[in-house]
Amino acid sequence: MPFVQSNIIESLTQRYTADIRPGLSRIRAILKRLKNPEKTFVTAAHVAGTNGKGSTSAMLASVLREAGYKTGLYTSPHLVKFNERIRVNGRDISDTEFSKLILKVRKATSNLDGARPRPTFFEFTTALAFEYFSDKKVDVGVIETGMGGRLDATNVVKPLVSVITNIGFDHGEFLGKSLKSITVEKAGI
Repeated sequence: MPFVQSNIIESLTQRYTADIRPGLSRIRAILKRLKNPEKTFVTAAHVAGTNGKGSTSAMLASVLREAGYKTGLYTSPHLVKFNERIRVNGRDISDTEFSKLILKVRKATSNLDGARPRPTFFEFTTALAFEYFSDKKVDVGVIETGMGGRLDATNVVKPLVSVITNIGFDHGEFLGKSLKSITVEKAGI
């Protein structure tokens, strides 16, 4: 990871908590201040599950792109560089665009910083991705959930289609201890 980007990511993780705090109120407040960029996509595909959601999202974005749709893809985590999480038509967000949007989203969260609980890093990056997709006027946003579904920050989109991949035991402290409770949470997209 380049030094500059490394510093930006470190700054974001210090400012925005990495804690997992299921709920939609903070992301809705941020998006409202950004004029609801998640509502500007013509449509969305929302992908949840335990295993395979990243691959499924990437394949779906590729198929949509080949069909002629301008396609945004939001996934996490990244493998090498943060920019991989936010793509339009198969291209990562550039460092320049990433830096510009950080300032815009940071401004939208500025009054929320004193709120308890503060916005999370995932909420911040989700808002950033939605704002980027809005700026780029994507036709379709393929949105991968973070860990859950029902209370995941990505669950503010109104998808045309929702996809649930394999579900297993994960994030039990937030989603429940049984496979049934985890399934209910993930199926809440």
